[in-house]
Amino acid sequence: MPKKSTNKTVRSAVKNDDYKRFPDIEFSENSLVILKKRYLIKDLDTREPIEEPRDLFIRVAKAIAAGSKIASPKMTTAELLKTEEKFYKLMARKDFFPNSPTLMNAGRELPNLSACFVLPVEDSMNDIFTTVRDAALIHKSGGGTGFDFSNLRPTGSNVQTTAGTASGPISFMTVFNAATETIKQGGVRRGANMGILRVDHPEIMSFISCKEDTSKLTNFNISVAITDEFMKAYKEGTDYTLYHKEKPMGTKCAKEVMDAIVHHAWSTGEPGIVFVDKVNAKNTIPGVGKIAATNPCGEQPLLPYGSCNLGSINVSNFFIKEKRSIDWDRLKDVISDSVLFLDNVIEVGKYPIEKIHEIAKANRNIGLGVMGFADLLYKMEIPYNSDQGVTLGKKLMAFIHTNAQEASKKLAEERGSFPNIDKSIYDHPMRNSNVTTVAPTGTIGMLAEASGGIEPNFALVYVKQVMDDNKLLYVNPILKEALVERGIYSDELMEKISEVGRLENIDEIPEDLKKIFVTSQEISPYYHVAMQSGFQEYVDSSISKTVNFDNTATEEDIKEAYLQAYDSACKGITVYRDGCRPFQVLNTGKKTNEDRKAEAEEASHKPMGRPDIMEGKTYKVNTGEGAMYVTVNTNEGRPFEVFASIGKAGGNAAAMSEAISRMVSLALRSGVDINVIEKQLIGISGPAPVWHNGEKILSMPDGIGKVLKRYYTVKAETPKSEEPKKSAVKGGAVCPKCNGSMVMQEGCMTCHGCGYSKCS
Repeated sequence: MPKKSTNKTVRSAVKNDDYKRFPDIEFSENSLVILKKRYLIKDLDTREPIEEPRDLFIRVAKAIAAGSKIASPKMTTAELLKTEEKFYKLMARKDFFPNSPTLMNAGRELPNLSACFVLPVEDSMNDIFTTVRDAALIHKSGGGTGFDFSNLRPTGSNVQTTAGTASGPISFMTVFNAATETIKQGGVRRGANMGILRVDHPEIMSFISCKEDTSKLTNFNISVAITDEFMKAYKEGTDYTLYHKEKPMGTKCAKEVMDAIVHHAWSTGEPGIVFVDKVNAKNTIPGVGKIAATNPCGEQPLLPYGSCNLGSINVSNFFIKEKRSIDWDRLKDVISDSVLFLDNVIEVGKYPIEKIHEIAKANRNIGLGVMGFADLLYKMEIPYNSDQGVTLGKKLMAFIHTNAQEASKKLAEERGSFPNIDKSIYDHPMRNSNVTTVAPTGTIGMLAEASGGIEPNFALVYVKQVMDDNKLLYVNPILKEALVERGIYSDELMEKISEVGRLENIDEIPEDLKKIFVTSQEISPYYHVAMQSGFQEYVDSSISKTVNFDNTATEEDIKEAYLQAYDSACKGITVYRDGCRPFQVLNTGKKTNEDRKAEAEEASHKPMGRPDIMEGKTYKVNTGEGAMYVTVNTNEGRPFEVFASIGKAGGNAAAMSEAISRMVSLALRSGVDINVIEKQLIGISGPAPVWHNGEKILSMPDGIGKVLKRYYTVKAETPKSEEPKKSAVKGGAVCPKCNGSMVMQEGCMTCHGCGYSKCS
């Protein structure tokens, strides 16, 4: 039963009688932790949950079912109760989950139930800061935002109203980034942005490199909007025209620009690419306007002030083991129920901005997608990296899209078509202008214990954080079942697999299983793109997908993937080369030889660039050499650099403190654990130890170490004997929540240990 709360503004709407109608739901320990941290309603005073997981899904089912009564006022009470139970069953069986804002906010006073928004950025100071305000309201309510900055005039252009010159798109992106940094979304979601610039904007080269320093624009993903004109020029080896607001502003060598895009994607994972003309060629409401931007993970191209509520079907749940096939009939029913659910979200949802509300009701975008596809392939014993796998993906998405359209058409006959249908491509009734999207399913995928979207699994066995200080060895349940059936499952074998995360060099694993249970890094870029292309053929919007490359991949390899994506009708592409970002936990499986490992480690320990503005604190420490002032600057809450000042400039003490500060700063910026740094400093003795605030300071380095330990150490170092195995989910930055490793999947950095995501 939920805990009593004195705070009526956040109390769940669940009543005792509801427990008779809605059976309890079983969740894994890891899922329960995610539910508690991110989704369950908390008392505003104690910050403890006041609802159980079952309460959450009852709350959501009842709130969304109420949309049916709004759309069909003559609905009876019995019909409404039946709809509530239908929606609850969808989620209780883990067949379908809506996007996180719906799970968080449905049935509460928080208004926003949608995840995706695009806002216009017009070329005036008033319009720009109106958009900054609107974005802040969206982030506060739990949504992510996308922007096309192509309307902003390039740096140095004349500004008639002030007789000055323009500062350019990138300078204003820093304003948006700073505003995002200050907003915490509903207490559980950090704001995320997509910044887009057309390839024919005069400032394109600066945009391509704007995240070369990965400490800047940390709240943005960036993508270049590639035009057909540009691709034609690139293939023909010619120049193309640059424009600002359709006015020609010179030319640029297409090869030079493509090489720059490829180089930065190879070295940092950004920018991504959006084939903007392909997006508009498939725009279902061309009479409303042209699409210029997408949401933060790129799967939802939207018109200005557009929004979309998303949901995903766990396709792995529809495998019939006895028949070794998919239960197409049950899947069809779930598709129909899911479309009804998402359309109801539009009925009951409120929006942070009135203009978004108007557009949402006029276009009624929904985005039904999938999760658990890689797991389904495992169950069907089909390799992801095969033509058979791509064929199944096409067949599955074609079925979902066809039946989603049929469900939307049926709803239109009952409730009416979306108001802008006369400006659409449809010649028949449709309730929704778009019905399908393949979105990231980071945390909802963890709740369903399903692989993310259409991504392959990144690892099969790895360490997961299940409580704040406890970890367990996660084993893919489908793999476990297969190994048990073969009689070769053991804890020792799982430990061995966890060291690399995959099966390819594990002698105990049969070859046929190695071919079926492939992971992301074993799949060639060709099949990553082919799978995306196969699904895209039957998706209204787009697909959140990362094409993963081995650390040894060349820039030419990435260029080939770009061309394959363009030629195979993908709407965009995001690539990620293992080991390309600072602070990255590298892929050090046995397949990687020692030379490659050393090269990758050397590349990963280059210090991060320093932001122009940093915040910090200064601490006074008494030493035998006199008073020392230690300044610690932080970046995203973590120590980034240290300055220690003591004595007169030019003196020995000043020189020593500066040398120590520089080396400590270099270590911090290179990702060295602060526990290791302070351990090296604390205990170094000097000729004149002194007492400071009840603590003995042995020397200047000892004082610096003790400042770091007292004010910046998060937790004590785990004893060697108790140290857990390192996670085999490698290839990502360090998770700020659990210090685990993050991986690039579905277009976003995600931690498989605790569920943290940069985009949700």
